[in-house]
Amino acid sequence: MLPITQMRVDLRSDTVTQPTAAMREAMANAPVGDDVLGDDPTVAELESTVAELTGKAAALFVPSGTMGNQIALACHADRGSALIAEEEAHLLYYEVGASALLAGLVSWTLASDRGFPEPDAIRRRVLREDLHRPGTAVIALENSHNRKGGTVMSDDELAAYAALRNELGIPFHLDGARAWNAAVALQVPIAHLLRGFDSASLCLSKGLGSPVGSVLVGPAEFIARARRWRKRLGGGMRQAGILAACGLISVRDMVDRLAEDHARAARLAQEIRAIGPYCPDAPETNIVLVHTIGPAAEVVERLATHDVHCFPVAERTIRLVTHYGISDDAVDATVAAFTRAA
Repeated sequence: MLPITQMRVDLRSDTVTQPTAAMREAMANAPVGDDVLGDDPTVAELESTVAELTGKAAALFVPSGTMGNQIALACHADRGSALIAEEEAHLLYYEVGASALLAGLVSWTLASDRGFPEPDAIRRRVLREDLHRPGTAVIALENSHNRKGGTVMSDDELAAYAALRNELGIPFHLDGARAWNAAVALQVPIAHLLRGFDSASLCLSKGLGSPVGSVLVGPAEFIARARRWRKRLGGGMRQAGILAACGLISVRDMVDRLAEDHARAARLAQEIRAIGPYCPDAPETNIVLVHTIGPAAEVVERLATHDVHCFPVAERTIRLVTHYGISDDAVDATVAAFTRAA
């Protein structure tokens, strides 16, 4: 008989992480100013650090990845123009119609197997503005791709998108909520992933463990417009250095350890697959999609009775997300809970 789970295991998302002791200390000691007035030194340090790491001219600290994405779309595109995105992209699927409401964009979606539409499919969907049609003003991609199970753009795909961007002359935006996971999976610097994108929104509050915040990066003139949009949306924060201090720890100390999350996700998938009635996809990063024979919601309820918590993301699919709060013991407890739930 397997031991009953003796710990709470929270696999709902990597957003459930708690600030580290170093982050809490940095928050207490961070030098701060008024960021809306442009004189918070810790925010300035975070923005310059991320700009340098990503190879972009400038950066803007924003409260969330959703705000970063939507500011980028508003800066790239005029109202009434068109956006192209993959059909299950976070910025369409989970951002409450913001691109239509805030930026006034028409959205054209493309299907894909792994979250990354073929360049030819994008090329065919591009519209040039005329009397009858909205012109395509921005193309948005996501890396890693959340709803496809944390999939990562290959180096060939990155190169193909960069070439397409140059061919079309249309801005490409990257939803990089988990771009650092993708960089670690490919064993490349984050700047390598962004070289073909005009802008990117990068989360600090997922696998990197910060309690709040994302950073939007791009050209200096683009970030100047983005700062106005941040203010317009109520995202101007005052002594935000308290939060930016955590972000500095995230980008300096928490990136390399993402490989541990990926390794635990791989082990989780392998051991759940061996149980029998479940069919997990092989994870590329820290997200495991587990396909069930019966309703996924029922399996989630049974797992919760063993204090293992996760979400159904489709009728017969469960999502498990590893993070620095998930230890090897937590993986063992999860496998035991799946065995009992079977």
